[in-house]
Amino acid sequence: MAWRSVPVPRLEGVSQEQFVQHLYPQRKPLVLEGIDLGACTSKWTVDYLSQVGGRKEVKIHVAAVAQMDFISKNFVYRTLPFDKLVQRAAEEKHEEFFISEDEKYYLRSLGEDPRKDVADIRKQFPLLEGDIKFPKFFKEEQFFSSVFRISSPGLQLWTHYDVMDNFLIQVTGKKRVVLFSPRDAQYLYLSGTKSEVLDIDNPDLTKYPLFSKARRYECSLKAGDVLFIPALWFHNVISEEFGVGVNIFWKHLPSECYDKTDTYGNKDPTAASRAAQILDRALKTLAELPEEYRDFYARRMVLHIQDKAYSRNFE
Repeated sequence: MAWRSVPVPRLEGVSQEQFVQHLYPQRKPLVLEGIDLGACTSKWTVDYLSQVGGRKEVKIHVAAVAQMDFISKNFVYRTLPFDKLVQRAAEEKHEEFFISEDEKYYLRSLGEDPRKDVADIRKQFPLLEGDIKFPKFFKEEQFFSSVFRISSPGLQLWTHYDVMDNFLIQVTGKKRVVLFSPRDAQYLYLSGTKSEVLDIDNPDLTKYPLFSKARRYECSLKAGDVLFIPALWFHNVISEEFGVGVNIFWKHLPSECYDKTDTYGNKDPTAASRAAQILDRALKTLAELPEEYRDFYARRMVLHIQDKAYSRNFE
């Protein structure tokens, strides 16, 4: 079926002051054009990346299908030298492969020790650092990570949310990004931070009937575009051709709000995690009641949460 989408606004020549004072407070996705990103948008060709990126081993996702699913784990983890990854990811068919000749590759760069270190392109790929400039639209001390991403043509990543604000810099290639508001979480069939609805363009509405109620926001990104993705906004990314991107995440909440063991930037804030644990205990307590009472008091709890915690400051 044809889905109606709200186009994500595109603005050119936005200054730091405009973004911080007028656009950022709206907490909505926005495509920024004409940002000075350095030479990366012209220099980062397959040949250049293969040469400059070197033969450092990188851990990658490899899938036999285009739609990667982090819930069912329909992919395998493998390692390749960085130059080999770039060359293979740019191919439609592969002479060398792990699963099949048309397998898809996805790199999400990691820190030196992923359990303790965050991803930062300036540390993991220092020879590329001079080619890219990060948008200076947040304070330096707020910086959390810079994640280098490489995707095969046609690759689609699962719908998920992040707990930090971020810029998705499309360095080369084209992507289509579909986003959903945090307020539509109830329609997305969540499993943790991820949606169970994998095929967002042709969903199984028998299995996921509420999905049709979720409002879609959509944009196409070309080389040099920067997509602002506010924290908690769900996003699904489709690589329409081989491309390279860099995500810049920053802490927009006080540092103590975040889980100190989180190196990926996707663990819920500590207060939210504590609240979820308290809710689990409350539900176990409710289970001591007969069904009729359990249902009634659960509905009262939902109404209480809506009254006390739901925001009235959004559309």
